[in-house]
Amino acid sequence: MVEEASLADDVGVYAIGLGEHHRADFAISSPDVILAAIATRTKRILLASAVTVLSSDDPIRVFQRFSTLDAVSSGRAEVILGRGSFTESFPLFGYNLADYEALFDEKLDLFAAILKNDAVTWKGHTRPPLTNQRIFPPIENGTLKTWIGVGGSPQSVVRAAHYDLPLMLAIIGGDPNRFRPYVDLYHRAFAQYGRPARKIGVHSHGYVADTDDRAREELWPDYKKMRDRIGADRGWPSMTRAEFDSEIEHGSLYVGSPETVARRIATTVKALGAWRFHMKYSAGPLSHEKIMRCIDLYGRKVIPLVQGLVQNVAA
Repeated sequence: MVEEASLADDVGVYAIGLGEHHRADFAISSPDVILAAIATRTKRILLASAVTVLSSDDPIRVFQRFSTLDAVSSGRAEVILGRGSFTESFPLFGYNLADYEALFDEKLDLFAAILKNDAVTWKGHTRPPLTNQRIFPPIENGTLKTWIGVGGSPQSVVRAAHYDLPLMLAIIGGDPNRFRPYVDLYHRAFAQYGRPARKIGVHSHGYVADTDDRAREELWPDYKKMRDRIGADRGWPSMTRAEFDSEIEHGSLYVGSPETVARRIATTVKALGAWRFHMKYSAGPLSHEKIMRCIDLYGRKVIPLVQGLVQNVAA
Protein backbone atom coordinates (compact mmCIF):
# COMPACT_ATOMS: atom_id res chain seq x y z
CA MET A 1 0.00 0.00 0.00
CA VAL A 2 2.84 2.37 0.82
CA GLU A 3 4.48 1.60 -2.52
CA GLU A 4 1.19 2.16 -4.34
CA ALA A 5 0.71 5.53 -2.66
CA SER A 6 4.28 6.53 -3.47
CA LEU A 7 3.69 5.74 -7.14
CA ALA A 8 0.40 7.66 -7.06
CA ASP A 9 2.27 10.68 -5.72
CA ASP A 10 4.87 10.38 -8.48
CA VAL A 11 2.34 10.19 -11.33
CA GLY A 12 0.17 13.09 -10.21
CA VAL A 13 -2.79 11.51 -8.39
CA TYR A 14 -4.39 14.23 -6.27
CA ALA A 15 -5.36 12.26 -3.16
CA ILE A 16 -5.39 8.76 -1.74
CA GLY A 17 -7.99 7.39 0.67
CA LEU A 18 -7.68 4.26 2.80
CA GLY A 19 -10.67 2.38 4.13
CA GLU A 20 -11.14 1.05 7.66
CA HIS A 21 -12.15 -2.62 7.91
CA HIS A 22 -12.04 -5.26 10.61
CA ARG A 23 -12.27 -8.50 8.65
CA ALA A 24 -9.89 -11.01 7.08
CA ASP A 25 -10.43 -9.97 3.46
CA PHE A 26 -9.24 -6.38 3.97
CA ALA A 27 -5.70 -5.47 5.01
CA ILE A 28 -6.14 -2.15 6.81
CA SER A 29 -7.84 -1.68 10.18
CA SER A 30 -5.92 1.52 11.12
CA PRO A 31 -5.81 3.84 8.07
CA ASP A 32 -4.15 6.69 9.93
CA VAL A 33 -1.10 4.54 10.77
CA ILE A 34 -0.59 3.56 7.12
CA LEU A 35 -1.22 7.15 6.03
CA ALA A 36 1.53 8.30 8.39
CA ALA A 37 3.90 5.80 6.79
CA ILE A 38 2.85 7.09 3.36
CA ALA A 39 3.50 10.67 4.51
CA THR A 40 7.18 9.84 4.95
CA ARG A 41 7.43 8.58 1.36
CA THR A 42 5.44 11.29 -0.46
CA LYS A 43 5.50 15.04 -0.92
CA ARG A 44 2.27 16.23 -2.51
CA ILE A 45 -0.58 13.74 -2.44
CA LEU A 46 -3.42 14.37 0.05
CA LEU A 47 -3.86 11.66 2.69
CA ALA A 48 -7.42 10.67 3.58
CA SER A 49 -9.44 7.94 5.23
CA ALA A 50 -12.20 6.37 3.17
CA VAL A 51 -14.03 6.11 5.49
CA THR A 52 -13.35 6.43 9.20
CA VAL A 53 -16.21 4.61 10.94
CA LEU A 54 -16.98 7.33 13.47
CA SER A 55 -19.93 5.47 15.03
CA SER A 56 -17.61 2.90 16.63
CA ASP A 57 -14.68 5.21 17.33
CA ASP A 58 -14.01 8.09 19.71
CA PRO A 59 -14.27 11.53 18.07
CA ILE A 60 -11.49 12.96 20.22
CA ARG A 61 -9.08 10.17 19.34
CA VAL A 62 -10.00 10.41 15.64
CA PHE A 63 -9.24 14.12 15.69
CA GLN A 64 -5.97 13.60 17.57
CA ARG A 65 -4.79 10.93 15.15
CA PHE A 66 -5.57 13.00 12.07
CA SER A 67 -4.29 16.26 13.51
CA THR A 68 -1.03 14.43 14.22
CA LEU A 69 -1.02 13.08 10.67
CA ASP A 70 -1.66 16.60 9.42
CA ALA A 71 1.41 17.85 11.28
CA VAL A 72 3.62 14.97 10.08
CA SER A 73 2.53 15.50 6.46
CA SER A 74 2.77 19.32 6.42
CA GLY A 75 -0.98 19.86 6.18
CA ARG A 76 -2.01 17.04 3.83
CA ALA A 77 -4.41 15.11 6.09
CA GLU A 78 -8.11 14.69 5.42
CA VAL A 79 -10.74 12.57 7.13
CA ILE A 80 -13.89 11.19 5.53
CA LEU A 81 -16.38 10.32 8.25
CA GLY A 82 -19.08 7.74 7.72
CA ARG A 83 -21.03 4.88 9.19
CA GLY A 84 -19.35 2.33 6.92
CA SER A 85 -20.87 -0.41 4.78
CA PHE A 86 -19.74 -3.14 7.21
CA THR A 87 -20.79 -3.63 10.83
CA GLU A 88 -17.91 -5.69 12.29
CA SER A 89 -16.55 -2.74 14.25
CA PHE A 90 -19.67 -2.48 16.44
CA PRO A 91 -19.38 -5.78 18.36
CA LEU A 92 -15.57 -5.57 18.18
CA PHE A 93 -15.50 -2.30 20.13
CA GLY A 94 -18.50 -3.03 22.34
CA TYR A 95 -21.23 -1.03 20.61
CA ASN A 96 -24.83 -2.09 20.03
CA LEU A 97 -26.02 -2.03 16.43
CA ALA A 98 -29.39 -0.88 17.74
CA ASP A 99 -27.66 2.46 18.50
CA TYR A 100 -26.35 2.77 14.92
CA GLU A 101 -28.03 6.12 14.18
CA ALA A 102 -27.73 7.67 17.63
CA LEU A 103 -24.01 6.92 17.84
CA PHE A 104 -23.21 8.57 14.51
CA ASP A 105 -25.42 11.60 15.21
CA GLU A 106 -23.85 12.33 18.58
CA LYS A 107 -20.27 11.57 17.64
CA LEU A 108 -20.48 13.72 14.52
CA ASP A 109 -21.90 16.54 16.63
CA LEU A 110 -18.91 16.28 18.98
CA PHE A 111 -16.43 16.02 16.10
CA ALA A 112 -17.91 19.16 14.52
CA ALA A 113 -17.38 20.98 17.82
CA ILE A 114 -13.75 19.82 17.96
CA LEU A 115 -13.16 21.04 14.39
CA LYS A 116 -13.56 24.61 15.57
CA ASN A 117 -10.06 24.23 17.03
CA ASP A 118 -11.10 25.82 20.32
CA ALA A 119 -12.01 24.69 23.82
CA VAL A 120 -14.98 22.28 23.66
CA THR A 121 -18.08 22.31 25.82
CA TRP A 122 -20.44 19.52 24.76
CA LYS A 123 -23.12 17.28 26.20
CA GLY A 124 -24.77 14.14 24.80
CA HIS A 125 -26.13 10.75 25.82
CA THR A 126 -23.52 8.27 24.58
CA ARG A 127 -20.47 9.56 26.49
CA PRO A 128 -19.66 11.90 29.42
CA PRO A 129 -19.91 15.65 28.73
CA LEU A 130 -16.97 17.97 28.14
CA THR A 131 -16.58 21.39 29.75
CA ASN A 132 -14.14 23.91 28.30
CA GLN A 133 -11.87 21.03 27.26
CA ARG A 134 -8.90 21.67 24.97
CA ILE A 135 -8.04 18.94 22.45
CA PHE A 136 -4.38 18.39 21.58
CA PRO A 137 -2.66 18.64 19.22
CA PRO A 138 -4.66 21.40 17.50
CA ILE A 139 -4.46 21.97 13.77
CA GLU A 140 -1.58 24.36 13.22
CA ASN A 141 -3.02 26.18 10.21
CA GLY A 142 -6.71 26.37 9.32
CA THR A 143 -8.88 23.36 10.10
CA LEU A 144 -8.81 19.63 9.46
CA LYS A 145 -10.41 18.97 6.06
CA THR A 146 -13.40 16.78 6.85
CA TRP A 147 -15.90 15.13 4.48
CA ILE A 148 -19.11 13.25 5.19
CA GLY A 149 -19.30 9.96 3.30
CA VAL A 150 -22.83 9.11 2.17
CA GLY A 151 -24.05 5.90 0.57
CA GLY A 152 -27.63 6.90 -0.16
CA SER A 153 -29.24 8.33 2.99
CA PRO A 154 -31.07 11.67 2.61
CA GLN A 155 -30.58 12.27 6.32
CA SER A 156 -26.82 12.02 5.91
CA VAL A 157 -26.91 14.51 3.04
CA VAL A 158 -28.79 17.05 5.15
CA ARG A 159 -26.49 16.31 8.09
CA ALA A 160 -23.45 17.24 5.98
CA ALA A 161 -25.06 20.55 5.08
CA HIS A 162 -26.03 21.19 8.70
CA TYR A 163 -22.39 20.89 9.79
CA ASP A 164 -21.15 22.84 6.74
CA LEU A 165 -19.06 19.91 5.48
CA PRO A 166 -18.32 18.68 1.94
CA LEU A 167 -20.11 15.58 0.71
CA MET A 168 -18.50 12.37 -0.60
CA LEU A 169 -21.00 10.15 -2.44
CA ALA A 170 -20.11 6.45 -2.25
CA ILE A 171 -21.62 5.12 -5.48
CA ILE A 172 -20.74 1.44 -5.60
CA GLY A 173 -23.41 0.19 -7.98
CA GLY A 174 -26.10 1.26 -10.43
CA ASP A 175 -26.50 4.34 -12.58
CA PRO A 176 -24.65 7.24 -10.92
CA ASN A 177 -27.35 9.62 -12.15
CA ARG A 178 -29.68 8.22 -9.49
CA PHE A 179 -27.64 10.25 -6.98
CA ARG A 180 -28.60 13.54 -8.62
CA PRO A 181 -31.55 14.02 -6.19
CA TYR A 182 -29.07 13.84 -3.29
CA VAL A 183 -26.94 16.53 -4.92
CA ASP A 184 -30.02 18.72 -5.34
CA LEU A 185 -31.03 18.07 -1.73
CA TYR A 186 -27.54 19.05 -0.56
CA HIS A 187 -27.74 22.38 -2.40
CA ARG A 188 -31.28 23.06 -1.13
CA ALA A 189 -30.20 22.38 2.44
CA PHE A 190 -27.33 24.85 2.16
CA ALA A 191 -29.66 27.44 0.67
CA GLN A 192 -31.98 27.05 3.65
CA TYR A 193 -29.03 27.57 5.98
CA GLY A 194 -28.10 30.69 4.01
CA ARG A 195 -24.63 29.40 3.09
CA PRO A 196 -22.95 28.48 -0.20
CA ALA A 197 -22.75 24.72 -0.71
CA ARG A 198 -19.50 22.90 -0.10
CA LYS A 199 -17.79 20.66 -2.64
CA ILE A 200 -19.06 17.25 -3.72
CA GLY A 201 -16.97 14.15 -4.40
CA VAL A 202 -17.75 10.75 -5.90
CA HIS A 203 -16.22 7.43 -4.82
CA SER A 204 -16.64 4.40 -7.12
CA HIS A 205 -14.84 1.21 -8.13
CA GLY A 206 -12.66 1.07 -11.23
CA TYR A 207 -9.66 -0.40 -12.97
CA VAL A 208 -7.47 0.76 -15.86
CA ALA A 209 -5.45 -1.31 -18.32
CA ASP A 210 -4.08 -0.70 -21.80
CA THR A 211 -7.29 -1.79 -23.55
CA ASP A 212 -10.95 -2.25 -22.65
CA ASP A 213 -10.81 -6.02 -23.11
CA ARG A 214 -7.65 -6.41 -21.08
CA ALA A 215 -9.05 -4.33 -18.22
CA ARG A 216 -12.18 -6.46 -18.02
CA GLU A 217 -10.34 -9.77 -18.23
CA GLU A 218 -7.76 -8.78 -15.61
CA LEU A 219 -10.29 -7.42 -13.10
CA TRP A 220 -13.15 -9.91 -13.51
CA PRO A 221 -11.89 -12.97 -11.55
CA ASP A 222 -10.65 -10.98 -8.56
CA TYR A 223 -13.61 -8.60 -8.50
CA LYS A 224 -15.95 -11.61 -8.51
CA LYS A 225 -14.07 -13.22 -5.62
CA MET A 226 -14.39 -10.04 -3.56
CA ARG A 227 -18.04 -9.50 -4.47
CA ASP A 228 -19.02 -13.12 -3.80
CA ARG A 229 -17.21 -13.25 -0.47
CA ILE A 230 -18.99 -10.12 0.77
CA GLY A 231 -22.23 -11.29 -0.80
CA ALA A 232 -22.08 -14.61 1.03
CA ASP A 233 -22.35 -12.70 4.32
CA ARG A 234 -25.30 -10.69 3.05
CA GLY A 235 -27.34 -13.28 1.22
CA TRP A 236 -26.51 -12.10 -2.30
CA PRO A 237 -26.37 -14.54 -5.23
CA SER A 238 -23.03 -15.22 -6.90
CA MET A 239 -22.07 -12.50 -9.38
CA THR A 240 -22.33 -13.40 -13.06
CA ARG A 241 -20.17 -12.12 -15.89
CA ALA A 242 -23.23 -10.50 -17.43
CA GLU A 243 -23.80 -8.47 -14.24
CA PHE A 244 -20.15 -7.43 -14.22
CA ASP A 245 -20.24 -6.28 -17.84
CA SER A 246 -23.55 -4.48 -17.34
CA GLU A 247 -22.17 -2.57 -14.36
CA ILE A 248 -19.25 -1.42 -16.50
CA GLU A 249 -21.46 -0.37 -19.39
CA HIS A 250 -24.38 1.15 -17.50
CA GLY A 251 -23.46 1.44 -13.84
CA SER A 252 -20.70 2.64 -11.54
CA LEU A 253 -17.78 0.36 -12.40
CA TYR A 254 -15.17 2.42 -14.27
CA VAL A 255 -13.22 -0.24 -16.14
CA GLY A 256 -11.36 0.00 -19.43
CA SER A 257 -8.61 1.78 -21.30
CA PRO A 258 -7.50 5.23 -20.11
CA GLU A 259 -9.68 6.87 -22.78
CA THR A 260 -12.77 4.85 -21.83
CA VAL A 261 -12.38 5.40 -18.09
CA ALA A 262 -11.70 9.12 -18.55
CA ARG A 263 -14.84 9.61 -20.64
CA ARG A 264 -16.99 7.80 -18.09
CA ILE A 265 -15.53 9.73 -15.15
CA ALA A 266 -16.07 13.01 -16.98
CA THR A 267 -19.69 12.08 -17.69
CA THR A 268 -20.35 11.34 -14.00
CA VAL A 269 -18.54 14.45 -12.80
CA LYS A 270 -20.58 16.66 -15.12
CA ALA A 271 -23.88 14.97 -14.25
CA LEU A 272 -23.40 15.35 -10.49
CA GLY A 273 -21.42 18.59 -10.39
CA ALA A 274 -18.60 16.80 -8.57
CA TRP A 275 -15.29 18.45 -7.77
CA ARG A 276 -13.42 15.25 -6.87
CA PHE A 277 -13.55 11.67 -8.14
CA HIS A 278 -12.10 8.79 -6.11
CA MET A 279 -11.51 5.53 -7.99
CA LYS A 280 -11.27 2.45 -5.76
CA TYR A 281 -8.74 0.45 -7.73
CA SER A 282 -8.17 -2.58 -5.47
CA ALA A 283 -10.37 -5.67 -5.64
CA GLY A 284 -9.92 -8.72 -3.45
CA PRO A 285 -6.76 -10.65 -4.41
CA LEU A 286 -5.91 -8.44 -7.43
CA SER A 287 -2.12 -8.53 -7.66
CA HIS A 288 0.16 -5.71 -6.57
CA GLU A 289 1.74 -5.63 -10.04
CA LYS A 290 -1.62 -5.08 -11.76
CA ILE A 291 -2.56 -2.41 -9.23
CA MET A 292 0.70 -0.57 -9.81
CA ARG A 293 0.12 -0.58 -13.58
CA CYS A 294 -3.43 0.67 -13.02
CA ILE A 295 -2.20 3.54 -10.83
CA ASP A 296 0.43 4.50 -13.40
CA LEU A 297 -2.15 4.66 -16.20
CA TYR A 298 -4.63 6.49 -13.99
CA GLY A 299 -2.14 9.20 -13.04
CA ARG A 300 -0.31 9.63 -16.32
CA LYS A 301 -3.21 9.20 -18.75
CA VAL A 302 -6.67 9.16 -17.17
CA ILE A 303 -6.35 12.26 -14.98
CA PRO A 304 -5.01 14.56 -17.74
CA LEU A 305 -7.77 13.31 -20.07
CA VAL A 306 -10.47 13.98 -17.47
CA GLN A 307 -9.08 17.43 -16.75
CA GLY A 308 -9.18 18.14 -20.48
CA LEU A 309 -12.86 17.17 -20.55
CA VAL A 310 -13.91 18.83 -17.28
CA GLN A 311 -12.36 21.90 -15.70
CA ASN A 312 -11.71 22.13 -11.95
CA VAL A 313 -11.92 18.45 -11.13
CA ALA A 314 -9.51 16.57 -8.85
CA ALA A 315 -8.96 12.84 -9.34
